[in-house]
Amino acid sequence: MARAEIEGGVIATPVPITAGESVHIIYTGLLSQHGADRVFLHAGYGPNHNWTKVHEYEMTPSKWGWEAVIDIEDESRFNFCFRDSANNWDNNNGRNWSYQIHNGRLS
Repeated sequence: MARAEIEGGVIATPVPITAGESVHIIYTGLLSQHGADRVFLHAGYGPNHNWTKVHEYEMTPSKWGWEAVIDIEDESRFNFCFRDSANNWDNNNGRNWSYQIHNGRLS
């Protein structure tokens, strides 16, 4: 199972991310480093400037950071960022984090 470590303290596994499967996100970025008591994964699908199917997931603290497992329910692009309970955001300097989703079919 492949694991991708992305800039800004984010790990996603497995990659490629596949529609209909789950992805495990671990976050150790700015909010975590500044003592957030709760962290939420803010996620959606589609182009980075026009997300659809937007949901927020409360992440669970662990010895590795903040964690969430998300079921991938679309075949377009998976975009996400993070916020804490004080409504501070980490959006990767305005770029968010983004993965193209694999459709799960062989070419």
